Amino acid sequence: MSAGEPSLMDLAQQERSDLAEFLATLTPEDWRTESLCAGWTVKDVVAHVISYDTLGIAGLLKRFAKGRVVRANEVGVAEYTTMSTDELLAFFNQHLRPSGLTAGFGGMIGLVDGTIHHQDIRRALSRPRIVPVERLRRILPLIPGNPRLGAGRRIRGLRLRANDIDWQHGDGPDVTGTGEALMLAMSGRRQAAEELAGPGVGTLLSRL
Repeated sequence: MSAGEPSLMDLAQQERSDLAEFLATLTPEDWRTESLCAGWTVKDVVAHVISYDTLGIAGLLKRFAKGRVVRANEVGVAEYTTMSTDELLAFFNQHLRPSGLTAGFGGMIGLVDGTIHHQDIRRALSRPRIVPVERLRRILPLIPGNPRLGAGRRIRGLRLRANDIDWQHGDGPDVTGTGEALMLAMSGRRQAAEELAGPGVGTLLSRL
């Protein structure tokens, strides 16, 4: 981080504040709409975003015991979707600055997770936004090596290049598009991957 740049934690708080402001505008039908996360409604996604904020290592191990590692997210969603949407939003507003496990790696988890899921909701509701460049520029380099997102196997042997900000990654057939679409495609969102161009797109799509 260069001198004067906001920290990952600060950026995560800004992203969460933007998401909370948007969530306050949603109708009951919006909350019930399926997001880009298959099988999860908008309400489920919000429950997931906040489900690690009060969780420490002991709580995480308990969650693993309930659902095994691969289903820990589902366990957290099930716990928090018992809240009403008003209660979820109130809890979210009380935790705009990531805490618990969401604050891990200096706020990296909160920033990456929050931004991806904000777009999952926005796109599902056909209410797009432009992700602030400062956040996108910091997020994109964090995704390829993140084992929880599974990006490494999707983009192996491809050269990804954003056409709206200065970012590229890898070597091989080109995959080009907006930074936002690349962020979501690397994270497994087919809708975004279909917006990309270049000789490597077919390979990327085959891995989603």
